[in-house]
Amino acid sequence: MNTEAKNKKIFRYKVSFYYQSTIIYLIVFILYLLIRGEFVEDSFKLITRDPIIYFFGIIVLISLIALLFNIFKNMHLEITEDSLSFVDRFKTRDFKIDQFAKIRITKLKSDEKNGAFRLIRVKLKNRKRPLVLRPYDYENGKDLTKTIADIKEKLENN
Repeated sequence: MNTEAKNKKIFRYKVSFYYQSTIIYLIVFILYLLIRGEFVEDSFKLITRDPIIYFFGIIVLISLIALLFNIFKNMHLEITEDSLSFVDRFKTRDFKIDQFAKIRITKLKSDEKNGAFRLIRVKLKNRKRPLVLRPYDYENGKDLTKTIADIKEKLENN
């Protein structure tokens, strides 16, 4: 069991996009409230009949719910010597490496700095559609790409 834990690599799904969008939406909402509010006799009066305030409020609420759901879901990718697993709080999807027919890793374009558009396609023997991974969506995306490239090399050597 200890050797299995040693050979398992875990790549967590990034939720930074959800943090950033929630903060931006909240700042825009607050700025709109401040700009749209009325200053009457040295006091601030909020105008609650403005439909745009409700619209911004709903956007902030939906963004916050999406952030909390993705934190709760705890998605990650586990790679062991013989399998690749998509894991979240609710389910686990395992794919054995001996089921892999072909792995294709797109090349890094010259104008890309962080590999945001890089894709990994894994064609399975018993499945029509390939698995598609975006390494940028996971923490340590470069390490994930290197690990998949090692698996690809082993697959091509066999």
